[in-house]
Amino acid sequence: MMEECRISYGDKRPDRVFTPGKLMCIGRNYAAHAAELGNAVPTSPMVFLKPASALIPSGATVIIPIASEDVHHEVELVCLIGKRGKNISEEDAMSHVAGFAVGLDMTARDIQQKAKEKGHPWSVAKGYDTFAPLGAFVPSASVADPQALEVTLEVNGEVRQHGHTSDMIFPVARLIAYCSTIFTLMPGDLLFTGTPEGVSAVTPGDSLQARITDLPSLEVRVSKQISIA
Repeated sequence: MMEECRISYGDKRPDRVFTPGKLMCIGRNYAAHAAELGNAVPTSPMVFLKPASALIPSGATVIIPIASEDVHHEVELVCLIGKRGKNISEEDAMSHVAGFAVGLDMTARDIQQKAKEKGHPWSVAKGYDTFAPLGAFVPSASVADPQALEVTLEVNGEVRQHGHTSDMIFPVARLIAYCSTIFTLMPGDLLFTGTPEGVSAVTPGDSLQARITDLPSLEVRVSKQISIA
């Protein structure tokens, strides 16, 4: 588990450190991803939560739980909230972002599908330990336009996902404004903004490398849980 989110400003300025709060995740925010899973395109942001205990840093290992045989990768742009806010306007939304990073929303697709069929929440499918890998943050000021970034995920050197944040159905500012009507946003909260098409299963031994323009890359390996701790 990650105990802090650190933004490095270089040698001339000390790092800024946040304790991770709630992980707000957006489902189906790219039309092509919704289509590949046979889902309708939402008319308003689809929000779900992950626990902070799911976070792991670059270089760590994603563990496929015993209960699942079908865990998928979902590469995403992640925003770190830097100041408190409620009912934030879209015009003011970006002033609440302290930094950006590459993240992965790992999903136990088989568990998720069973939950959907029963009309149950997705929390279990999304919330296992290690299911929220997160790369290093850069200051928000170093990203000129969060809607002008290329997103790529490779598995064992093969490109599986490739998209562009310009294809988001709901842009970052709108997501922040919308989420702030539900939750009070607090420093350390994380917003996972959705994934482009190309999601697929991972297997033990796989090496994943996620990249987004101008952000530090995220690298994790995959292993299988062999016993219940």
